[in-house]
Amino acid sequence: MRRPGALRLNAALATLAVAAATGVVLTMPEASAAVTGSATGYATQNGGTTGGAGGATVRATTGTAIHQALCTRASSSTPITIEVQGTINHGNTAKVSGDSCNTAAGVIELKQISNVTIVGVGSGAVFDQLGIHIRQSSNIIIQNVTVKNVKKSGSPTSNGGDAISMESDVRNVWVDHTTLEASGGESEGFDGLFDMKNNTQYVTLSYSTLRNSGRGGLIGSSESDVSNGYVTFHHNLYENLDSRAPLLRGGIAHIYNNYYVKLNESGINSRAGARAKVDNNYFKDSKDVLGTFYTDAAGYWQVSGNTFDNVTWSAPGSENKPAGPDPKSNTTVSIPYSYKLDGASCVPGIVNETAGANKGLKVSDGNCSPQTPDPTDPAPDPTDPTPDPTDPTPDPTEPSGTNLSIGAGADGSSKADGTSYGNVRDGDMGTHWSPAGSTGSVSVKWGSATSVSKVDIREASGAAGNIKTWRVVNADNGAVLASGSGAGVIAVPRTSLKKITFEITGSTGTAKVAEFETYAG
Repeated sequence: MRRPGALRLNAALATLAVAAATGVVLTMPEASAAVTGSATGYATQNGGTTGGAGGATVRATTGTAIHQALCTRASSSTPITIEVQGTINHGNTAKVSGDSCNTAAGVIELKQISNVTIVGVGSGAVFDQLGIHIRQSSNIIIQNVTVKNVKKSGSPTSNGGDAISMESDVRNVWVDHTTLEASGGESEGFDGLFDMKNNTQYVTLSYSTLRNSGRGGLIGSSESDVSNGYVTFHHNLYENLDSRAPLLRGGIAHIYNNYYVKLNESGINSRAGARAKVDNNYFKDSKDVLGTFYTDAAGYWQVSGNTFDNVTWSAPGSENKPAGPDPKSNTTVSIPYSYKLDGASCVPGIVNETAGANKGLKVSDGNCSPQTPDPTDPAPDPTDPTPDPTDPTPDPTEPSGTNLSIGAGADGSSKADGTSYGNVRDGDMGTHWSPAGSTGSVSVKWGSATSVSKVDIREASGAAGNIKTWRVVNADNGAVLASGSGAGVIAVPRTSLKKITFEITGSTGTAKVAEFETYAG
């Protein structure tokens, strides 16, 4: 008869044998993560981005092992850090099934999951002709990896030709110290290096290299896809790109301390109502580095401290509106987080020393000096910063100051009989507006641009809890300012606008909005 200790030993050896066969090395749940530093930029908002901090750490040497690590978690939101070493390619990336994952062969699929970190360790992690696809997911960190030569045509294909792509209700992604590269443009089978589509928000790309591609990346797949935004790009190297560095359709982007070299056709392309804050970047040997290009749908920018070194500009036309040769601001953008700006003159040096995978994860201290931060777990208790629509949204601080809705205008979608749009801005809790069905929208509007940073949706007596899911939208440009569930106080990035919309996307019973209050602070 075998002793219990021998049984446990044999079980452990069997587990290790399976792990070795699939390219995953198991480590203890309390093992420290290899991520260095913590999220910056817009990825710090909306609850923050902590990835797999606080969860188990595993080592993977194949794409199949990455999928297996996701699929063997207790749930799709159980935190996990996956340390990747070696080359991940089509030959070692198979679909793995499980209750906590939704994977596919030939692509690293982070779909319908949350609280995950993928970090390159050891001699490096290279995703060769294999893209990383983030879909319907939140709280994701990708750090210190190389993704190269991902194709949408030819062979093999992966991820629609994008190195890293995000689409369909993605929230809170931090991509840091990565190298994203191709070997040509669309005619050679490649697409974008860093794409965000279909309601992707609160993303930061930092200390990364994007090069040798026809397209750097985009926010929004078409002029009507303006539900994306709140993206920060800082301390990145954009080198030898034809266009899209990035292309912005709607939403807000903060672009600072990046080094642009050899942008062959265009660079930052702000269009379809997008607003970009462009600070202390260095543009060199490039063409049309900022403006609205290839469309008559205007975008906007706020510029300061940038250096233009041997930059040429096209003449303006109906679908070509370069910001130069003397770029001036045509909007203002308020940034809700703190950051330190390096002077533009030192950006080439600091970016060349810090940007990309396998560069020691060095960062700038804001004084043009590279530093290596201490390895940290970004937070001891990670949570999903964007719950699914049935989860309650934490209440922000109660608003203060004047209710800006009093005396403003109002309109909306079809309303239920006996209700009025004006009832939401009359200061009277005894009146209300209701949509004609279970969904609908109501707006508050002003004759001139008004700064708003908080909204308070107050349900009528007897209808508390009927509003389930919602979105707050900047009706001037269609940008989604916030989304969640349950009425109450909603914090939004401080935005200057003429019209703001509260859109009910799900309700039970009859939704009744007694007051749609707006505040500057």
